Amino acid sequence: MSDHSSGRRLTALAMAPLLLAIGCGRTQPAVPAGTPARSAQAAATDACGPVPRFDSAAFPAIPHIDNQWFPLRPGARFTLEGQVRDEDGSHHHRIVTTVTDLTKVVDGVRALVIWDQDYNDGVLEEGELFFNAQDRSGAVWNLGEYPEEYDPQGRFTGAPNVWIAGMGGAEPGIGVPATAVPGSPGYRQGRVPAIKFFDCAKVFATGQRTKVPAGDYANVLVTDEWGPLAPADGHQRKYYAPGVGNVRVGAVGGESKEDLMLTKVEQLCANALAKVGADALKLDRHGRELSKGARGHTMGGGVYGQTPAAERTVSAQPCTH
Repeated sequence: MSDHSSGRRLTALAMAPLLLAIGCGRTQPAVPAGTPARSAQAAATDACGPVPRFDSAAFPAIPHIDNQWFPLRPGARFTLEGQVRDEDGSHHHRIVTTVTDLTKVVDGVRALVIWDQDYNDGVLEEGELFFNAQDRSGAVWNLGEYPEEYDPQGRFTGAPNVWIAGMGGAEPGIGVPATAVPGSPGYRQGRVPAIKFFDCAKVFATGQRTKVPAGDYANVLVTDEWGPLAPADGHQRKYYAPGVGNVRVGAVGGESKEDLMLTKVEQLCANALAKVGADALKLDRHGRELSKGARGHTMGGGVYGQTPAAERTVSAQPCTH
C-alpha cells in the first residue's frame, strides 16, 4: 500500500534482487569481462543508485506476496487518512487500498491487482489499479499503474499517467526490498520517460516504533523516497510495520506537504471481495477499451489497451467470523 496519488511507491533492497537480468526479451547487456570495477559500477547506476535488473523467470507462476514489510494478502483492505497542505490550504486526504483476488500478466509476470480509491475532502478524485509481484528473493516489484481521474461530479476525465512495464519504454522498479539495511544504496522504484515518472528510495531507518490510529507498531522500517525529476516535491518518509505494510507517510520539504496514518485494517469476506473484484474488473475493462488506439496523453498513449485482461485467479483466506 502506498500513496500513489503523489507518484510514489514502495521498497528497500538486498543487492541480490538488483542483480537479476532484465527480463523477457529485454535483457540488459552484461558488463564486459575485464571492465574495471569503478566503470562497471558507473555503468549500472543512476540518480537512485544501482539499476535493478528485472527477469520474469525470477517470479513464481502464481503471485504470492509475503514480504515482511509489505504483505499483500487478497481481501486485505487498508485505509490511510490525513492532511495535504498546499497553497490552497489544508485538505483531508483518504486512500483506501484493497488487495483484489485478480491477477494480470505484465511484462511476462503474473502480478497481483491492487485497487486504490483516492479521496480529497471526501470526493473521489482517482481510482487506480496497480500491479505488484514478488520475486523469489522476496523483493516486491512495481510493474505498472492504471490511474483514472474524475471531476467533482464523478465523471471520468482521463488517465494521463498510465504506465506498464515493458511497454513504451517503461521500466519496473523495486517497491519494497527483501531486506532492509540502513546505509545501503538507494534503489529505483520505476522509470517512465514518456510521463516523466522517475522515483527513488532508500532505507532510512530500521527498528523504529510508531503509533497510529490503527495500532502501535514496533520494529518499523522507514524509507525515504524522492523524485530526481521533481526536486520541488521534496521527500516522503514511509513507515512499514512488519506483517502489516505501510502504516504512515510523512513529508520532508517540498511545496506541498502530506501526512497520512493508517486508520483501519480489514479482511474482506467472500461476498465483499467478489464485489471488489467485479468493480476492479470493470475498471480494467474500461481502461483497455478506452485506450485501444489512443495516442494522446489523456490515455497514456494507449499502452493499457495492449495489455491482457485481468483475471480472477487467486483466492483469499476464508474469514473466521
